[in-house]
Amino acid sequence: MKLLEERIKRDGQVLDGDVLKINSFLNHQVDPELMMELGKEFARLFKDAGITKVLTCEASGIAPSVMAAYILGVPMVFARKKKPSTLNDAVYVADVFSYTKKVNNKICVEKKFLAANDKILILDDFVAHGEAVKGMVSIAQQAGCEIAGVGAVVAKDFQGGSEWIKKQGLRFEALADIASFENGAVHFVGEE
Repeated sequence: MKLLEERIKRDGQVLDGDVLKINSFLNHQVDPELMMELGKEFARLFKDAGITKVLTCEASGIAPSVMAAYILGVPMVFARKKKPSTLNDAVYVADVFSYTKKVNNKICVEKKFLAANDKILILDDFVAHGEAVKGMVSIAQQAGCEIAGVGAVVAKDFQGGSEWIKKQGLRFEALADIASFENGAVHFVGEE
């Protein structure tokens, strides 16, 4: 998605450890117009997949996911990283390692929000090693949901997560697919 790639080139910052900081429009401050465009693109890509729900993980996946769900006309469910006291024990749980924060999280979704008759689209802000996606796939499997596909706002193709998703036989769509970070610059797959 050219609009997103241009924004990453303009406002993104490559940090040590192959981390891309895009907190001026996605991960801290959110650009709602850009999020709507991302949502429209995800909806376009998956419009014929029979999606009944969009599943993401808090927090940075929520903005693009709610926009995609809005365009698709379906609910958006997000996996929580901490189980609030208001949730009972009727939850699906998965372990997720955060690459950027170097911590393990237990993500959870209340069972009443996912059912075996749901066909879900899993969306994530970043797919690097694919840990959050692995956790959401586990939750979807626990619920017996059919996974229509996985989408990422940004995929760091060189870190293995994209490949893991494809090896699971899942359709994968990245709106910005990064081939490498060289000399502090972002290089996209297919870029000349």
